Amino acid sequence: MAKQEDVFKKIVSHAKEYGFVFPSSEIYDGLGAVYDYGQNGVEMKNNIKRYWWEAMTLLHENIVGIDSAIFMHPTIWKASGHVDAFNDPLVDNRDSKKRYRADVLIEDEIAKIEEKINKEVEKAAKRFGESFDEAMFRQTNPRVLENAKKRDELHQRFSDAMNANDLKELRQIIEDYGIVDPISGTKNWTDVRQFNLMFKTEMGSSADSTMNVYLRPETAQGIFVNFLNVQKTGRMRIPFGIAQIGKAFRNEIVARQFIFRMREFEQMEMQFFVRPGEELEWFKTWKEFRLKWHKALGMGDEKYRYHDHEKLAHYANAATDIEFKMPFGFKEVEGIHSRTDFDLSQHEKFSKKKIQYFDPELNKSYTPYVIETSIGVDRMFLSVLCSSYEEQALEGGDTRVVLHLPKALAPVKCAILPLVKKDGLPEKAHEIMNLLKFDFACRYDEKDSVGKRYRRMDAIGTPYCITVDGQTLEDNTVTIRDRETMEQQRVSIEELHAIISKECSLNSLLKKLV
Repeated sequence: MAKQEDVFKKIVSHAKEYGFVFPSSEIYDGLGAVYDYGQNGVEMKNNIKRYWWEAMTLLHENIVGIDSAIFMHPTIWKASGHVDAFNDPLVDNRDSKKRYRADVLIEDEIAKIEEKINKEVEKAAKRFGESFDEAMFRQTNPRVLENAKKRDELHQRFSDAMNANDLKELRQIIEDYGIVDPISGTKNWTDVRQFNLMFKTEMGSSADSTMNVYLRPETAQGIFVNFLNVQKTGRMRIPFGIAQIGKAFRNEIVARQFIFRMREFEQMEMQFFVRPGEELEWFKTWKEFRLKWHKALGMGDEKYRYHDHEKLAHYANAATDIEFKMPFGFKEVEGIHSRTDFDLSQHEKFSKKKIQYFDPELNKSYTPYVIETSIGVDRMFLSVLCSSYEEQALEGGDTRVVLHLPKALAPVKCAILPLVKKDGLPEKAHEIMNLLKFDFACRYDEKDSVGKRYRRMDAIGTPYCITVDGQTLEDNTVTIRDRETMEQQRVSIEELHAIISKECSLNSLLKKLV
């Protein structure tokens, strides 16, 4: 665990050093859980968003996109339940004066017990070698069974308390299991209480005309209130979807783990409207498609898993998360939810306007049911970054830090490197760059030795380095170096576009999904 934490610290440092992610307002000592994306980070982030957007809107004829406002009428958040129920269980430690989410403290305790079990298994595996039967060991070893029982009992109590919204029981669990503050090491906790996560502000030009408004905590409601606008103007027929990418804001109690949990973040959400009674079949369809979208990136199928919700929101009849193995464990990057007709019905009730769909095949009107797919752009960015980072030992004792980014998501697709800064090589390199820059993000670099330039490009995940040398001027060929293998081959300038396009275009990813 300690080793993984060290790796994560290196990734965070690497993200800053190479222009991916900066602490926001850093010259003013920063702002908690708010980050800025640097020159390489914004390119990679835009590539992730483009991959999602085109997988939704290009590959599905019945999905269209919108861009709704961040500020919305405050009654929308009353209708959606956010005003009354968008809360996290908060607890303070009196000694450290730090604030925590009670559910996160308990989840961390469950993870610690799970870690104890895994360590017992790892020790036994080393001891018995190839003859080790892990399944049998887990079923018979007394220490494993004892910890498994403790884990399951804690998990059940925790699940029951969360389902019942029982704050006193959450406080009792923290006490019974001796959960300590990670900073002070003490158990001097306050009572658990609810904390609303929405940011509130005022809108209006004078004191008499102001009203309270909220920074949206999610992008979904902007889709629901525009359901009829899109359906009628687009002549959409059920089933159809509406997609949106946009910023959302939550006043998180415990914002941690770098960009995994932030107060200002970006979401990619799609709401898919279906006939009542068909929602669970569509839920299954979207659950499978969304996992396929992730796996197409080639970061390792074993790094993904589903986590079906035990605690369903009162309006949902099915929900699952797609979790990715981060350095700090499996964490949610996307949620797929069957939201029934709750959202449209609530907005119909509070707006007093009919929000229904007339189905010409059934010859009747009804409130559609909704399947939601919701993915955090920043969490997706972090999963790609963490999965790609490697400190690689090379022959001869040398090392390099390389980002094995999915090539279509890499911020720079190719680097153009003149071998020396004279003899017409820079001019020829710029000529090549002008041929490629209309289709690929290119970077020109002439500083330092070519070996150091290769290392810089490896560190930002550039798939190809193109070196221009004296022979280029003679026969119009260049050396192209592959990021993964570091192998170099001589190719003609005319071949470059096809080589880069084959490996780096989004089309290569999108074709895996159809």
